[in-house]
Amino acid sequence: MIKSSLKLVAAIVLFASCNQYEKAPSGMPYKITHGSGNEKLLQQGQFVKLNVEYKLKSKDTTLSSTFGVIPVYFPIDTARLGKYTFTEVIMKCRKGDKVEFSLSIDTLVSMKVLQLNEVFKTKDIILGKAEIVDVFTDVKLVDADYKKEQDKEKAKEIGIIAAYLAKNKITAVQSPEGVFVVTKEAGDATNRIDSTKVASVFYKGYTLKGEVFDSNIKPNDPTAKPYDVKVGAGSVIPGWDIGLKYFGKGGKGVLYIPAMLAYGPQANGVIKAYDNLAFDIEIKDVTVAPKAATIAPPPPPAMQK
Repeated sequence: MIKSSLKLVAAIVLFASCNQYEKAPSGMPYKITHGSGNEKLLQQGQFVKLNVEYKLKSKDTTLSSTFGVIPVYFPIDTARLGKYTFTEVIMKCRKGDKVEFSLSIDTLVSMKVLQLNEVFKTKDIILGKAEIVDVFTDVKLVDADYKKEQDKEKAKEIGIIAAYLAKNKITAVQSPEGVFVVTKEAGDATNRIDSTKVASVFYKGYTLKGEVFDSNIKPNDPTAKPYDVKVGAGSVIPGWDIGLKYFGKGGKGVLYIPAMLAYGPQANGVIKAYDNLAFDIEIKDVTVAPKAATIAPPPPPAMQK
């Protein structure tokens, strides 16, 4: 009985020690859970593929996460590992390892990384986790893997939009690139939009949840002006360059655009990272593009590429 009790105490102590947080040189609490144990420690000059997530402890809300979307890639440089961040201890990790860590809002504020506001409040904590998915020794392998992840993400987004359209009984044509085009009026077939033309467009942009983030459509406002776009010039998101070509002057319709042909991982106000978007559009005019001339002022924030 005594021997059994001693074994139980030893097991509890071992379990507790495995779950204890250590402190990085900066004071950041962290814990590394090792994977198979067969991999070598990360080395200078390698490239790491990992998922990382940050949550606000007080509200249990996710601030950002790459889990389920495109992972992060970055080179291992021991001279630039950062301070008070999980990269501070990354040289202790291997492929397959997981790192849990916590960041004090007050410390981040003192480091001038954050400012206190309605989201980040004093005495709160950010809980983070990172998982090392893969390790590469050549940047070409990184580029190839990243391309695969992009294609996988876009395919997922296309599937989500297709399901949304089917659920709402919306008929659309899918472009080879993955933009879904609903044509209410095709417009003038003799004056269609292409890379030699400027399209003057009235639009309303919104998420698939119906949240409007931008519009130049202003009913009963005679000062409302269309937005001029030269397709293929790179001044708008790729989904616009692709979708506008389906219309001519006078055309009306809706573009459903996968996030990877819109803003991808970039958040922009109402637009969250990896949000699929929709645009109601009306082509007011289509004109021949002037040569070597600026056709419009910089696009509004919600339309910038």
